[in-house]
Amino acid sequence: MRMTSLVAALGLSAAPVFSEEMPVGLEKGVPSVTVPTDDGPVEISRIQDTDNEITGDWARTSRPCPDFCIQPMVAAEGVTTIGELELIEMLQDPDAIVVDSRTRDWFEGGTIPGAVSIPYTQIVDHLADLNCEIDFDGWDCTNARPVALFCNGIWCGQSPSAIRNMIAEGYPEEQIFWYRGGMQVWRLLGLTVVGDEE
Repeated sequence: MRMTSLVAALGLSAAPVFSEEMPVGLEKGVPSVTVPTDDGPVEISRIQDTDNEITGDWARTSRPCPDFCIQPMVAAEGVTTIGELELIEMLQDPDAIVVDSRTRDWFEGGTIPGAVSIPYTQIVDHLADLNCEIDFDGWDCTNARPVALFCNGIWCGQSPSAIRNMIAEGYPEEQIFWYRGGMQVWRLLGLTVVGDEE
């Protein structure tokens, strides 16, 4: 489902008219959307300066492999890889949760509005936060929430590692979505970042 139809169907707040004041939009007719966060609503839009460029770690094109190898398009069998518009839909869906699976220091340096911090090394300890219940055999994830995970970018293995650990504990693959582009592509597109120290 495209974002515009989801926004209309759920009555979510998207800026209704594409305007000349905001020529850099999310998609045709949608210059921005507002998502709920623990700190109140946050508008997600793109930087309007068409000369803007990413800098610092985010502009870096080459990292040594290992540890920073290019990740495959599919994190695990049955898991859906998504892009920015699908991630924004999930941020607006009260039943879904978006997880920043990077270590806490990266999260505090800037993240996607509405994302919650669950470091990849701790994901199994937080399955109850995703509607799984502990039982004698491990986890019962019958009522698991739809969850999207992301990390630093297509060269980052933190969210794929978290995804594989979730599946190993019984989390249903069809409830897991992977935003492969991560923070690097999010920033490349000039999308809103909260807690940004750059």
